[in-house]
Amino acid sequence: MRFHALSLPHTVTRKDYSACAFTMKVLKWCKMMTERGHTVYHYGHKDSEVVCTEHVPVTFDEDLKIAYGDYDWRKNFFKHNTADHAHQIFNKRAIVEVGKRKQPGDFILCFWGYAHRPIFQAHPECIPVEPGIGCTNEPCCPQNIFESYSVMNQIYGMYKKSPHWYDAVIPNYFDPEDFEFNDKPQDYFLFIGRIIGSKGVGIAVDVAKRLNKKLLVAGQGDLHDIVGADIPSNIEVIGYVEPKQRNELMKNAMAVFVPTHYNEPFGGVSVEAMFCGTPIITTDWGAFAENNLHGVTGYRCRTMEQFVWAAKNIDKISRKACRDWAMNNFSIQRVALMYEEYFETLSKVHNGSGGFYAENPGRTELDWMVRYYPDEAVTRPVSLSLSVIEETSQTTDIPEFPSKSSQMKEDSESTTAGLSSQ
Repeated sequence: MRFHALSLPHTVTRKDYSACAFTMKVLKWCKMMTERGHTVYHYGHKDSEVVCTEHVPVTFDEDLKIAYGDYDWRKNFFKHNTADHAHQIFNKRAIVEVGKRKQPGDFILCFWGYAHRPIFQAHPECIPVEPGIGCTNEPCCPQNIFESYSVMNQIYGMYKKSPHWYDAVIPNYFDPEDFEFNDKPQDYFLFIGRIIGSKGVGIAVDVAKRLNKKLLVAGQGDLHDIVGADIPSNIEVIGYVEPKQRNELMKNAMAVFVPTHYNEPFGGVSVEAMFCGTPIITTDWGAFAENNLHGVTGYRCRTMEQFVWAAKNIDKISRKACRDWAMNNFSIQRVALMYEEYFETLSKVHNGSGGFYAENPGRTELDWMVRYYPDEAVTRPVSLSLSVIEETSQTTDIPEFPSKSSQMKEDSESTTAGLSSQ
């Protein structure tokens, strides 16, 4: 298959721009699909470092200078506006460059949503898709890929949309080479991300204060804006970190706090932590309900008491289970298969081979949406006493159910060694 991957006008598609989740999606997607043998054209900044079939420069340092001056994105959040020079010149040049390379039925990937709309509109013989939707802006393309069921359903509700056959949920994806497993953590907790109130850094600080535990805070922004002038002595602010330092911080942390206040579309930091074997402590909404297996890869919390308990008992979480869950469900090797199934299905809608009713006599499996659970998710011991249930069943007409422990034992015995797929 052939893809035209449109990167972001205001960044460089390179690992040191890891603070921008959208830029990282482009970077990893190009590597993921190129290594599967597909033709991938990347359109972005001249200095991008991307594994692809061809890198096509459409922005340069002078364009970013005109648009943003000497703005320091490492200390502050990225600046961008669809009307600024970088966005306008990106679209103008990309329209021309895509035109030189396109073939009918190629896919145009609009990673930056509506900002890329003029490009796919200029090439109606290609198939536009917005992949990796992880914000609540209205999608720009007829076909869309969401990072979680949470954000898909939220967007459907916000914009009063009905489900679409050729929308899909495919999770964010990560390169295992970027993360090192460690089963012997040091004595500190970590918060890494934008240092703003809605990301929940205040909760992480509060838990660390109550337990008198060391907390490292890494990311763009100023913690003083959240906690005031006096930062507790057990809180250390590191600032922006690049991928190698991020790996070191994550793999050595006892746990990573991701207590986002809003409906988190995905929460990439939480999965990155699990690739290192590091448990996560999150809120109990958004994509965390899909990706953080409560009591297996970390804890989901709704009160300060629960956050404190989770931090005090984080050693109960198997770091191997965290690593297994991440590797087997969010690695580029796993997620590439999901993208291939999706694009192969979508191509049948546009090439006249039957669309929804197209047959596939060569299919031998339908595993693209299978999730592979760690053994701990099946064999985890039950701490809740069943005595109340047993007493109640003797005095009422409630049907008799097998005990949780025996059911788990049966499930465990019927599960093949290694991965447990459901």
